[in-house]
Amino acid sequence: MSDLLEFRLLKFIVAIAETANFTRASERVFLAQPTLSQQIIALEEGIGIQIFVRRREGISLTPAGQMLYTYAQGALELRNIVVNAAREIDRGEIPVLRVGLSSFINPDVLQSLRQAYARLFPDSPMQMTGGHPVQLLQRMEEKSLDAAILPLPVAGANWVVSHLASDPLVVCMKSSDPLAAVREIKPSELADRLKVFRDPETHPAAHNRLMEMLLEIGIRPEASCLAATPADIQLMVQSGCGLALIDEKSTLPPDLTTRPIAGTRWTADTAFVHHASADHIALPILLRHLPKVKRSATRKPPVHQGALKPIQLELMA
Repeated sequence: MSDLLEFRLLKFIVAIAETANFTRASERVFLAQPTLSQQIIALEEGIGIQIFVRRREGISLTPAGQMLYTYAQGALELRNIVVNAAREIDRGEIPVLRVGLSSFINPDVLQSLRQAYARLFPDSPMQMTGGHPVQLLQRMEEKSLDAAILPLPVAGANWVVSHLASDPLVVCMKSSDPLAAVREIKPSELADRLKVFRDPETHPAAHNRLMEMLLEIGIRPEASCLAATPADIQLMVQSGCGLALIDEKSTLPPDLTTRPIAGTRWTADTAFVHHASADHIALPILLRHLPKVKRSATRKPPVHQGALKPIQLELMA
């Protein structure tokens, strides 16, 4: 039955729904009014659904028709986007997709995103640029970047944010630390030792939210060591500067390990972000494939020393 919903019939549904009149709709689609009416009747009979209610005062959608109308709008919009993109690909006119990249993201997400883009636009390059979130957001506002892969949260109404991954947020410490012998770390055991943090100036929204969450479990941390990259955080922990909170999927040297915080459900989240005014032709198509990118980036969590069972954590800004 779904084969009956050809694009021309979807156009008819949209035209009738938006004009509430078969005569005006027929003018919009350049078709005689009787022919349009017959086409819709045949479609309703073919799929076994009444799409329109016909009254003297006008035409209205049934509840099922409303669903088909919404689908038709999206399908026609996607068709136009795909055809335009295919035309640009055929002409070799797809511009480079310029993507910013924070070092505080899940590397699996980057790999999956690049693979998805290569499948969609095989001869169109993606250019990667590193930086911290504040810099990357500024560059997207200036239109020197088309999009970015960033840790959440991203504040502001001008951003289109598509969530990609959530990974447990855990405590990083030396493998020789006494706390490495326990399965979970109590907040009271962490309070005086959590000192290594990402520099708040690189991502103020994320730092402020983390401080709020720590206060909720009774920790008022002393952020005495500020890091610009995950490697800096690990170096500071290795040097005995204090403990840190990191993504559970971070790759660690042998002398470092991680443990969850008892009673918390925190994650480090990654998102694909672009400005609402971004106009790169590949973005609408790539955004529709992000759920697949999210699934392909999912993998088994790393095994902790002591055969810890990872806590299933919820999304944290």
